[in-house]
Amino acid sequence: MKIRKAEHRDLQALLDIYNYEVEHGVATLDLQPKDMHQWEAWFAAHNVENHPLLVAEADGHVAGYASLSDYREKEAYKTTVELSVYIGPDDRQKGIATALMEEILAEARRDGRTHTVVSVITAGNEASVHLHRRFGFEFCGTIREVGVKFGRYLDIENYSLHV
Repeated sequence: MKIRKAEHRDLQALLDIYNYEVEHGVATLDLQPKDMHQWEAWFAAHNVENHPLLVAEADGHVAGYASLSDYREKEAYKTTVELSVYIGPDDRQKGIATALMEEILAEARRDGRTHTVVSVITAGNEASVHLHRRFGFEFCGTIREVGVKFGRYLDIENYSLHV
């Protein structure tokens, strides 16, 4: 497995991984799949400033990705980023998320512009909670029934790490 900076040629694979979760999971509360036009804009906001986008390449394909994105658009939040880690359905439980997490956090530390990394995890995603806790993220609170997906209300749990 190789962790590297995402390239434009990875866009379709990244979109497929994300849209799988939109359609089948609750790791994202998006309800409609993204299209390539939307994904191009998302991609353009990464690998600039303190917003790296990394991919895990395994057996010749993109198996997952990790990104640091704006936490909020207000200037006072510039040193805070939101972490996302997505793994393709056939590549889960292979250590890919751990490898991506190690490298994306190392990038944040090397960059020097990031002070806090935030993750918003849909309640019940124990694999994600375990991954974040292993890297030192602290639980910061639950917002109850904030989203509705697949006909049920979902809570979100907030985690943070100072790098």
